[in-house]
Formats: sequence, structure tokens, C-alpha cells
Amino acid sequence: MKVGLFIPCIVEQFHPQVGEATARVLVKAGCSLDYPPDQTCCGQLQYKTGNWRSAREVARHFIRVFEGFEAVVAPSGSCVAMVRKYYPELFRDDPRQRQRSQSLAQKTFELTEFLVRVLGVEDLGARWRTKAVYHDSCQVSRALGIKEEPRRLLYKVEGLELVEMEQGDLCCGFGGSFSLQFPEISEAMVAEKASHILATGAETLISAEISCLMNIGGYLKRRGASIVPVHIAEVLVQQGK
Repeated sequence: MKVGLFIPCIVEQFHPQVGEATARVLVKAGCSLDYPPDQTCCGQLQYKTGNWRSAREVARHFIRVFEGFEAVVAPSGSCVAMVRKYYPELFRDDPRQRQRSQSLAQKTFELTEFLVRVLGVEDLGARWRTKAVYHDSCQVSRALGIKEEPRRLLYKVEGLELVEMEQGDLCCGFGGSFSLQFPEISEAMVAEKASHILATGAETLISAEISCLMNIGGYLKRRGASIVPVHIAEVLVQQGK
């Protein structure tokens, strides 16, 4: 399958190793992978802050770059939700662009969703001896309905003990610009989330959304907690004992 790899801005700028791990996972799963060098942001920030004119410009470029692939895969449910759910809304008054956006939406996938649902791959031969807890991000679990796929992949990681936290569906409080607009509320939300994570006694915090990991991980680090935040793509390429 000819796959276009989309690396979100936050991954590219702050955690490029997640993008590299995603590429390695997809190649290991048997994909013919291409990284279009002229790709840019998906336009989510512009869309959610009401700047639809700018969001449309970004979306048009995104569609041009990726519509030629059989599938588009990203290590971020948030960006995938933007393409899949909101691009058609952006072009509701432009029938041709709406049709193009709908066509792209149907073949744009979050990483774990693509591996399990499309390729039927669950075991990538990863090995990592750690006690881990998985965080369901709002965008991955609620917007896209992806909950079992990450866990099915993690259950196949040799040596990994996966535990569940109480109230696992709680938001971490990031929410993109929400954490900037309402910092006190965001801080209270991440504090509650962190308390449930720490109560599991896990050594590793895993998620499929890097923005959540940055938010929770930053809070835990400021509090002196030793738990390590890791994107699931990084787990799936582990070869440790």
C-alpha cells in the first residue's frame, strides 16, 4: 500500500523521534512509505480559533499534497480528526473542494487505527519490560472512536505489563488553545488526571497523542514524578529485553 506519512507540527518541532518511530513502524508493517516534503500544518488551530479563511488555504494545500496516496497516516488523532471531520465542513459551500476533502477524509487514518483496522497488524515484534498505563486522548478515543486498537498493539509487546487507571476517560486539560485561554482550569484537570496515573504505580505513560503526553508529562516533571511519557509509536519499535 502506498502510504503518505503526515507528521503534525507539534511532532516535527518538539518530538521528531515520534515521526521517525512512526515511519519505522509503517515500514515494518509492510507499507511503501513516502514523506511529502512540502507538507505543512493541517489547519486545526486556525479552524478552532475561528479563522476559517486561513484554515481553508491550509486545507487546500494539504489536499493537493496528500490526495494521490492510497492512505494517509499520522501519529495524531487530533490532526486526523481535523482532516476527516472538519475539512468537509470547511468546504460546505464549495462542492468540488468538498468532494475532494471527503475523498481524502475516507483514507486518512491515525496510526494505531491503520495498523489494526486496515492492515490487520497487531504484533510488530516489539520488546520492552515495563509497567505501563495508557492514556486515552479525547481526540483519539472520542472524536475517532479508537480505544481497543492501541491496547491490542500494546498487549503484543513482549514484557510490557499494561495496567488501567481509574476514570481513564478524563481529559488531561490540554485542548490546544484551551490550556492557554483557561490555564487555571487546565491545571486543575491535568492534576486530577495525573493523580489517577500515579495511583497505578506505572513506570511508563503511553498515549497515541503527543500533545497530551507533553501536557501530562510536563505536569508530572514539575511535581518530581519519575514516570516516563512515551508515544505508542516509540513503544512499537522498542527492542529492549
